[in-house]
Amino acid sequence: MTRKTISGYSPDKTAGECWYDKEAADRAVGFFRDCLTHVKGEKAGRPFVLDDWQADIVGALFGWKKPDGTRRYCTSYIEIPRKNGKSTLAAGLALYMLFSDGEAGAEIYSAAAEREQASIVFDIAAQMVGAEPILRENSETFRKSIAVSRTASSYKVLSADAYTKHGLNASAIIFDELHAQPNRELWDVLTTSTGARVQPLTIAITTAGYDRNSVCWEMHDYSERVRAGVIENESFLPVIYAADADDNFELAETWKKANPAYGISIREEYLKREAKRAVELPSYENTFRRLHLNQWTEQAVRWIPMDRWDEAEPFSAFEDRPCWGGLDLASTTDIAAFVLVSPDADGGFDVMPTFWIPSENAQSRERRDRVPYTTWIKQGLIRQTDGDVIDFDQIREDILKICDEYRVIDIAVDRWNSTQLVTQLEGELSGVNIAMFGQGYRSMSAPSKELEALVMGRKLHHGGNAVMRWMMSNTALETDPAANIKPSKKKSTEKIDGIVALIMALARSSQSGDTGSVYDQKGLTIL
Repeated sequence: MTRKTISGYSPDKTAGECWYDKEAADRAVGFFRDCLTHVKGEKAGRPFVLDDWQADIVGALFGWKKPDGTRRYCTSYIEIPRKNGKSTLAAGLALYMLFSDGEAGAEIYSAAAEREQASIVFDIAAQMVGAEPILRENSETFRKSIAVSRTASSYKVLSADAYTKHGLNASAIIFDELHAQPNRELWDVLTTSTGARVQPLTIAITTAGYDRNSVCWEMHDYSERVRAGVIENESFLPVIYAADADDNFELAETWKKANPAYGISIREEYLKREAKRAVELPSYENTFRRLHLNQWTEQAVRWIPMDRWDEAEPFSAFEDRPCWGGLDLASTTDIAAFVLVSPDADGGFDVMPTFWIPSENAQSRERRDRVPYTTWIKQGLIRQTDGDVIDFDQIREDILKICDEYRVIDIAVDRWNSTQLVTQLEGELSGVNIAMFGQGYRSMSAPSKELEALVMGRKLHHGGNAVMRWMMSNTALETDPAANIKPSKKKSTEKIDGIVALIMALARSSQSGDTGSVYDQKGLTIL
């Protein structure tokens, strides 16, 4: 029932005095087939017959024994790409340990960074119990727990508050999406709660992440070392399905290599579509690699290909068209940016930026960083202010003139370092809404993705502005586990204030209450 290797790891080579109990392995695999049914997708209602790779894992976990007959493996790190059925497998493992593991007073827990995530595995398990008469008759299912009175055992969902978990006596732990865990506190509290059990089992099941300073990376790295034989630990089962770093993410052979359920629960057509999206949207490439190829990526990644940025159509004058602005003041000694955008009739945007820099700062920065600030000032691309700090009064006067010249509907302003200027502008600008704008994922992700789509679709018309081009070439992204994105000033190679202001302006153009703005350009009527 077991293969010689499990994704590059051989249980036989590290067995020592441990032995393989085929009857125990078959019993565990048979539990899935005979007692559980699928509850989601096209397999719903069918018996849960394990795929070969799943049977290998289950057989190894429950078939391998120590000389005294207790379970060999105490910990398993299972890292597989999304949509390979990991939550369903985890639910089945939890139910086997609840109903058939022979542990009196068993305490099984589902845990994750958030209770909602932990509930995913539990909810699948609860539905499986409800679909099987024998399991249903021998247990009671509650909102967040399943109890088996015959053995005084239970399976529960835990919230993420680690300080409340001391005192648990866990026999088994299912830790879902370990890569999303913000720190190691919950992991440590739960794993140490198994100390009184004779054969406890902790299973971390996750996709790859990007944070190298995390408990998940620690477990990933440890697993790789066990698989390579660098670390000898006969009680640790490492399972990692992933593409290699130099594999071509556009090839089907790479997808098949990383996804054990390729062609079963995850279709070639789906991966082909997602890979194509990764080619067309650079910010999605790392997400595709992480979620579907199980490759650990960097959090910050370089963003837009500059050849695509340079392919933009010529800029069109705003004339009397409505426009929206974004204002990023940065620090008092650096560049400030004010960017206006106006939608055109074809779904694109014209972009008009204005920049300011202190004159003394421009000269020193040019000497130090070899950035042609003085040339850009002579070309009228940057406005210089006297002294070595930004002159907010000049910025305010310039913005008032710009708003007087153009039909500005709304201006988004970075909250940082802007309170006084915003107060002054609100008192002097008539008919222009001033909106304070956060720099987190919640505010920045959607307009950042819109900017990317505009550039890749050749619908952002920036007129080849040299300063904007330089800032775009500097821009790196940050990405969170939910695939939200935002530009990172910390990770970017140089100044990106114009790009940040552009993103804020795009955000306000889609959120503004002036319904005449976009729809007037497209000739649409709202009913």
